[in-house]
Amino acid sequence: MTIAAASTGPSRWEKLGSTTVAQTRVLDLLSVRYRHPVRGTEKDFVVVAPSDWCNVLALTPDGRLVLVRQFRFGIDGFSLEIPGGVMEAGENPIEAGLRELREETGFTGERARLLGSVHPNPAIQSNRCHFVLVEDAVQSASLAWDADEEIAVVTMPVDAVFAHARVGGLTHALVLSALFLLEPHWRARAHASEAAV
Repeated sequence: MTIAAASTGPSRWEKLGSTTVAQTRVLDLLSVRYRHPVRGTEKDFVVVAPSDWCNVLALTPDGRLVLVRQFRFGIDGFSLEIPGGVMEAGENPIEAGLRELREETGFTGERARLLGSVHPNPAIQSNRCHFVLVEDAVQSASLAWDADEEIAVVTMPVDAVFAHARVGGLTHALVLSALFLLEPHWRARAHASEAAV
């Protein structure tokens, strides 16, 4: 980026209004009208408006990450992921993460915190995905899958998950984002363990 490009920057379009084109169980499809502040041109843009999501990085006491393998209709195939799902109205990310973890895997944990949040695809989507870290996770609850869910629950050593992701074994972009946020925490934890020995 040149200095001139950095100093002028792109213009912030003015939002004029929106119309709902379609409503589904998982998202609304909007047509949103914007005006360019310099050119004065107006145009409609398509925006996908799902609820916010949460994904859970659940670490077991022996340093394994809880993963789920399930059939995904978008890719017409299986995907290895971390647990997660749609947040309910008024639910905070930590509550949602603990709920999704328990429902999908039967794992529960005592210590939970928000690691970070991302916009899954800001070009066309309005929602955010929140990443919740749960430590000392143990399998202690009954499963509560949705009607169409069939999930294989597996655990893997965290370093093996990082290695598996680096060779294309995990392809879900939000899971890769979550692992990116987990890595410094995991490295600091490993360093603290080594220093304590």
